[in-house]
Amino acid sequence: MIDSAPDAGAAPADASVTLLIADDDAVTRSGLCLLLAAQPGITVVGEAADGVEAVERARLLRPDVVLMDVRMPRRNGIEATRHLLAEQAEQAEQAEQAEQAAPPKVVVITTFENDDYVTAALSAGASGFVLKRLPVPQIAEAVRVVAAGDAILFPSALRRMVAARPLGSADALPAAALTGREEEVLRLMATGLSNPEIAEALTVSLETVKTHVGNVLTKLGAQNRTHAVVIAYESGLVVPGFTG
Repeated sequence: MIDSAPDAGAAPADASVTLLIADDDAVTRSGLCLLLAAQPGITVVGEAADGVEAVERARLLRPDVVLMDVRMPRRNGIEATRHLLAEQAEQAEQAEQAEQAAPPKVVVITTFENDDYVTAALSAGASGFVLKRLPVPQIAEAVRVVAAGDAILFPSALRRMVAARPLGSADALPAAALTGREEEVLRLMATGLSNPEIAEALTVSLETVKTHVGNVLTKLGAQNRTHAVVIAYESGLVVPGFTG
């Protein structure tokens, strides 16, 4: 989740990002379409009024990102996200052309600041979570960041979320066989640092950081960067209040 501008290293504003907006409120949906289409580097290719339509439209239009409301009829945004990503991942595997059939990234958007929504969104495979009260340029930047392959992290929300639940087994991370440097990178990811900021902190190249991050995601079986950070908190590698 994000309540301030994303970290440095976000996608450039002139990058081309196609966007589908799903929201059951016609006024809100129209407003988001109009305002986000006016943002640099974003092309709104379609809209949907409920979760079922969101999946159908995403299947047809293949946007880079879906901005998905939570509370919608027929199928809510969390279930729509889970269905969309699972369906398209299966199609990619069957076609053996994952690079052509890759599912869109999903940014969940809602009026309600609810930690249960964050948990559910991450479990469904969403790459970010934003609030409708944010200024439009910040929502647009969140879309660009996610389209570029990163995730929207809001460390205080993650700390609050995992603090409310029992920690998982401390054996989880050792079982993943992370190297010392990979654990260090994961700790820095948990503070919300971007890849360039991690590279600066560790005095290594950006490509080296990207390699470490990729290894971390693979070894943890994490769906995305945010999911890896949740695992770090739940395993006890990082505790609420950790600042790096």
